[in-house]
Amino acid sequence: MAKLVIEILDACDLMPKDGHGSASPFVEVEFEDQRHRTSTKPKDLNPVWNEQLVFRIKNPGDLPDKTIEVFVYNDSKNGHRNFLGRVRISGMSVPLSEREASVLRYPLDKRGPFSHVKGDLALKIYTVLHDDDRFQESYSDPVKDHSQNDHHNHNHHRKASAENIHIPLQENIKMNKSKFEKFEEKFYDHKDSHDHHHDEKINKKKKEKKEVRTFYSVGTGHGGGGPPPPPAERPAYVETRSDFAKTGGGPGSNTITQMMQFPGHKPEYGVVETRPPLAARMGYWGRDKTASTYDLVEQMNFLYVSVVKARDLPVMDITGSLDPYVEVKIGNYKGVTKHLEKNQYPVWNMVFAFSKERVQSNMIEITVKDKDLISKDDFVGKVIFDTQEIPRRVPPDSPLAPQWYKLADKRGQKVHQGEIMLAVWMGTQADESFPDAWHSDAHNISQQSLASTRSKVYFSPKLYYLRAHIISAQDLIPSDRGRQPDTFVRVQLGHQIRVTRPSPLKHINPEWNEELMFVASEPFDEYLVISVEDRIGPGKDEVMGKIFVPVREVPPRVEPSKLPEPRWFALQRHHMGDDDSEKKKETKFASRILIRLCLDSGYHVLDESTHFSSDLQPSSKYLRKPRIGLLEVGILSARNLLPMKGREGRMTDAYCIAKYGNKWIRTRTLLDTLHPRWNEQYTWEVYDPCTVITIGVFDNCHINGNNDVKDQRIGKVRIRLSTLETDRIYTHSYPLLVLTPSGLKNHGELHLAIRFTCTAWVNMVAQYSRPLLPKMHYVQPISVRHIDWLRHQAMQIVSAKLSRSEPPLRREIVEYMLDVDYHMWSLRRSKANFHRIMSLLSGITYVCRWFDGICFWKNPLTTILVHILFLILVCYPELILPTIFLYLFVIGLWNYRFRPRHPPHMDARLSQAENTHPDELDEEFDTFPTSRPSDMVRMRYDRLRSVAGRVQTVIGDLATQGERALSILGWRDPRATAIFIIFSLVWAVFLYVTPFQVVAVLIGLYVLRHPRFRSKLPSVPVNFFKRLPARSDSLL
Repeated sequence: MAKLVIEILDACDLMPKDGHGSASPFVEVEFEDQRHRTSTKPKDLNPVWNEQLVFRIKNPGDLPDKTIEVFVYNDSKNGHRNFLGRVRISGMSVPLSEREASVLRYPLDKRGPFSHVKGDLALKIYTVLHDDDRFQESYSDPVKDHSQNDHHNHNHHRKASAENIHIPLQENIKMNKSKFEKFEEKFYDHKDSHDHHHDEKINKKKKEKKEVRTFYSVGTGHGGGGPPPPPAERPAYVETRSDFAKTGGGPGSNTITQMMQFPGHKPEYGVVETRPPLAARMGYWGRDKTASTYDLVEQMNFLYVSVVKARDLPVMDITGSLDPYVEVKIGNYKGVTKHLEKNQYPVWNMVFAFSKERVQSNMIEITVKDKDLISKDDFVGKVIFDTQEIPRRVPPDSPLAPQWYKLADKRGQKVHQGEIMLAVWMGTQADESFPDAWHSDAHNISQQSLASTRSKVYFSPKLYYLRAHIISAQDLIPSDRGRQPDTFVRVQLGHQIRVTRPSPLKHINPEWNEELMFVASEPFDEYLVISVEDRIGPGKDEVMGKIFVPVREVPPRVEPSKLPEPRWFALQRHHMGDDDSEKKKETKFASRILIRLCLDSGYHVLDESTHFSSDLQPSSKYLRKPRIGLLEVGILSARNLLPMKGREGRMTDAYCIAKYGNKWIRTRTLLDTLHPRWNEQYTWEVYDPCTVITIGVFDNCHINGNNDVKDQRIGKVRIRLSTLETDRIYTHSYPLLVLTPSGLKNHGELHLAIRFTCTAWVNMVAQYSRPLLPKMHYVQPISVRHIDWLRHQAMQIVSAKLSRSEPPLRREIVEYMLDVDYHMWSLRRSKANFHRIMSLLSGITYVCRWFDGICFWKNPLTTILVHILFLILVCYPELILPTIFLYLFVIGLWNYRFRPRHPPHMDARLSQAENTHPDELDEEFDTFPTSRPSDMVRMRYDRLRSVAGRVQTVIGDLATQGERALSILGWRDPRATAIFIIFSLVWAVFLYVTPFQVVAVLIGLYVLRHPRFRSKLPSVPVNFFKRLPARSDSLL
């Protein structure tokens, strides 16, 4: 007899039904007149059962036509049960073996229109043959398989990465039909009789089957070819996913719901809404003291052990001292401090943090040992704590005061000498000791590499534009008195070098009158080096004089109208050291240069692409506007990350970087896991809503002390603040899409919680009427060519400053976050921009097609209504503008129902990244200048020529139309111009004697005339316009 096995794992976020904000749920499953139920979990909205229900399958051939009904009820005290939700599963989607089955989460459905249902249920369903003795049929009491609880949890965690693989419905039905045929053959091979009878019955039922329109849950074991592309106008429907970040044990762990999408849309590229148990959504119940500051992350409990110092330790070595260190051990986790040589009063000041989910023992053993290089380390003493007696501390409580504890020997008896100062408490990630603590997952890395795994906050240096106006020079002394000097000025600030044009005056008093701009950063500890040079020959320049100006002495400029006065500087013939503090004695007849220097603090120094800018404030603090709100980001977790260290036999050491404004944050590195859980929350001040926050995920490659390698990119997310609703909590999982030379790859999913809070509503609304950049960008604009060069220099300064932090934000991370290579040529990006333009013009095309349908009477009723509206507007022209604005208001109000509910994300289809040719990707990732062979470069050049030829043709056609319009009155074609001016005179007289409303009615009726009165030939104005001359005839 075949059997159907249904494993009830857990449920999440159920509806409270007992009147006290909770429920006592149990699950009841009904299949082929068989009904079994699980045990009741009292007072639990996130119950965990891990129970197995087994049903008889009377006829395996009928299983695809059957429906499995799963009900969730609340068991009340009076014997009455309340409905909490149900799930209906088609038998067609049931895997035919335990190996093919996977854990799926099903959202609970309502029983009727007035049911109040929420949450989801985790099930694992499959069938087995009758000869499998592991599965016993369930009776009135559900059979519990306690030995497989850990196995279930492991499968739930391990197979989560294979979920959400969808197959088109018809293909799924055919696949399951073929599998059920094989299952029937295998099942009936065990029968000794009625073979012919059953085969006829099965074949008869197969012929009578009809197509059903049901949602089929597709397991991860079913492969399939690539689905057909979806219609462009049908967006993907994204369903809610719950408890994204829970990867450990406990209620509601390993939970995820399916993502329903239209056929052909790749599910791994979509944004999925989640419902994690955040304090900000739990209302009053469930809040604690940290809810106000850490309400966008899930609370994680840690056991903290602070080892401060020790005193009066006994002598253990022959030298009369000892080299003590402390070993903190709980279960299989062990943390060790540094050993201090020859010190009986050592001071460590080190904090250890053990995740409560991984605590495997009830005892904490803190042992003091003596480091011995030759033999085994000597035991000095120990202190033991019971985890049940450890106090709990929640900020903003004051830190727990450490205490002195007497050391005990191995038998637990107090020793006569030696004490250690400790503090042990239970806390959360909100504890101030959390960032600098040694975490239990970092047990296999050295103390030197531990700093690279900690969470930190960084700030970009404050940047200014330095303007150097090179005016003129006097009394230059060339080396060759018989030759007129060809002079120019070279200005250097750090690694930035700019050169003026050669002076048009070839004598000893040259003039340049040229402005050069640089990027300077606080604390202004550099020198501006200005040298006047004489170009003697090709590649040979001679320095005629040089000056060193400290940047801190350059006057700042706030207002664009107030320029500082130019100054004369004496040029030094010989190099003057930067450290020379003595002022050189000025000579009377030294060469001089006239320069105007200023720090333009009214600009905003662009260090990132304008499209993704996160800060638009000017450099001067006196010109900055007050903040309009707060941005709070909870970096919860990541799932299904790519194993970046697979060749080393390890997985991924992931950490996150978030950048907004001048504030950068770095989460701690979670070692050797594909499902990291950070649960760290950060806050930024917002001054402009039209800004973007960037969050990147990286693999830490420096935990082994190797500084020669670069951290690998896993992916990044960009979110524009203006697309967020204020005071709403957004919890979504974002795919980490990365474009590589081999194509587009999904490196995992990042789970974020975001809230944008407005603190000055009037200022935020007024911000939309102000210019995007500070005033000085428009009063005294900088050319685009110079802006790009200055942006590159600003990026270099920021990356150099942040790379000197500890732990450093390395150059490759800063460049990836700031999109350094965004301006580089890419055929794929060019195609994407072309499709963006075509999509933009598609609206105009749709209006033209609609108006063409009106003119050709494709829908007579609509055309008649347009006639009536046209006549009303002609008779009452004062209604035209109110009608237009009222129409825009109604359309906007109507579209409010269909407004986007999810933040925008990187669109693979819009980016033309899904079907890009490999050679185009190789060209995009090529270096600059190119490093590819000449044959490949020649082929790409020819391809670029063909693309540019088509662009050239389109531009030429547009120029031709414009030149024809200009030649109407230019008498290039005398007959055409004469016809036009005579026609204009006639129309002027006609319009003068005829009322405007009559003319408008005549023109409108002519345009809207019936197709019977139309001709397929082009109209007279079109024919006249196409006959006009253009300058294309004059091109070679």
